[in-house]
Amino acid sequence: MMSYASLLLLGLLSFPAKAGDLNSRGMEALLVKSMNSVGSNRLDVALNEVDTLLKINPNFKLAQMLKGDLLMARSKPLSGFGNDPDAPTDRMNDLRDEARARLQRVQQPAVTSVPRFIWQLNPQQRYAIVVDTSKSTLYLYENVDGAARYVENFYISVGKKGSDKSSEGDQKTPLGVYFINAHLNKKQLTDFYGSDAYPLSYPNEWDARQGRNGHGIWLHGTPSDTYSRPPLASNGCVVLSNDDLSHLGKSVQVGTTPVIITNRMDWSDDADKAEHAALLKEIEQWRSDWASLNTDSYLNHYASDFSAGSFNHNTWSAQKRLVNSGKSWVKVGLSDVSIFPYPNQPNLVVVNFEQDYASNNLANRMKKRQYWMKRNNLWQIVYEGAAS
Repeated sequence: MMSYASLLLLGLLSFPAKAGDLNSRGMEALLVKSMNSVGSNRLDVALNEVDTLLKINPNFKLAQMLKGDLLMARSKPLSGFGNDPDAPTDRMNDLRDEARARLQRVQQPAVTSVPRFIWQLNPQQRYAIVVDTSKSTLYLYENVDGAARYVENFYISVGKKGSDKSSEGDQKTPLGVYFINAHLNKKQLTDFYGSDAYPLSYPNEWDARQGRNGHGIWLHGTPSDTYSRPPLASNGCVVLSNDDLSHLGKSVQVGTTPVIITNRMDWSDDADKAEHAALLKEIEQWRSDWASLNTDSYLNHYASDFSAGSFNHNTWSAQKRLVNSGKSWVKVGLSDVSIFPYPNQPNLVVVNFEQDYASNNLANRMKKRQYWMKRNNLWQIVYEGAAS
């Protein structure tokens, strides 16, 4: 059983918090203050701090358990975290897990680096979301001239069986690059999903290629009688408190906001920036080769295992040679480019852009998505298709 002393050995500090601060960081700071008070044997102070926490949100079950411990401490010494011998063991373990996750989140250093998963945002993407399932944390970044700048983070719950979803019903949260497809409000939901829900684009094109299936992966809230859930508690969704989700929702754009889910947060460095520059150069070369009707050079940008719907590399090559044989000139413009390295898949990058195509017998504009993979020091396209 985790003791209060053990919790304090995690290296926790006292964080000031205002009672009116309702986001995860503020609630956690109040929790840490009460833990520190317990550690210094100021039990009455700790009880007052927990009462303040419960006034902010009376459905915060972790705070309720802490208050129960403090009341029991008036008659006997505290021997651990969750002292009630009559409480269900599985529920106490869930709350202990939540305590560990929240306390470890608070002790994390301030975020000053750019995540490796956001190489470039297009002008329409005002914000981007990165979820780290191993840290029970959702990070929000804003778009500053195409680059990601940290805004804030939130405590989250993910799948009961962890992450790396592969099949329907496995109770895991997927890892990948997704986009928010819709917004469902309270009137469209049962109470289980809380105040709001944002369905994600799982399974994406890469998931389908890998044979992953399933559906219904959302960002959503909690039931009205629950402030938060344990770190591993959903059937695969990413779950926030209703207050946090309402706050986050102000930054969400349906059809536009990327949600990158990883099980390990990686940060950008000089080598990462060099790879970004190299890929941009390769994308421009692809565009140039297409526009110049240099079909052989154009097709060299596509990997041997390339796919696009019913096309494989051979059928794609034959189709492109046939089409280009009827062209006397071609112009290709790219705009609104966004680039996201894929989590847990080395050297795979998702590229989205607006394509403006014109030739002597056809003109169109479309949103396009490509997956580029680096093999043997060469970037090539492994998937291409329309982006919704």
